Amino acid sequence: MAGRGKLIAVLGDEDTVTGFLLGGIGELDKHRKPNFLVVEKETSLAEIEEAFRSFLSREDIGIILISQCLAELIRHAVEAHCRPLPAVLEIPSKEHPYDPSKDSVLRRARGLFAPEDLR
Repeated sequence: MAGRGKLIAVLGDEDTVTGFLLGGIGELDKHRKPNFLVVEKETSLAEIEEAFRSFLSREDIGIILISQCLAELIRHAVEAHCRPLPAVLEIPSKEHPYDPSKDSVLRRARGLFAPEDLR
């Protein structure tokens, strides 16, 4: 990683992940582990959580993009992450629009400021 930046990891449905892969984020680490997970109907909750935790522990990942509907399934793991890196960002998917009230990062940010600070 010397001289290189951090990677973006993505967990989502096939369309979401494919879009990011076409944008050039796909990488394999030295153990041949990808920085993405395509979640299909057959993908178990344990597989999703294991991939998320794996991305959290990788030193080469700086941002984890996760479809908000998947973040809801593993909310306990998402909420437990409190380090600044990798940053976890919840994104919409084709089938599930973004709901700001469910976004843990946004809820934390709102807690940092008083309502009058945001005016």
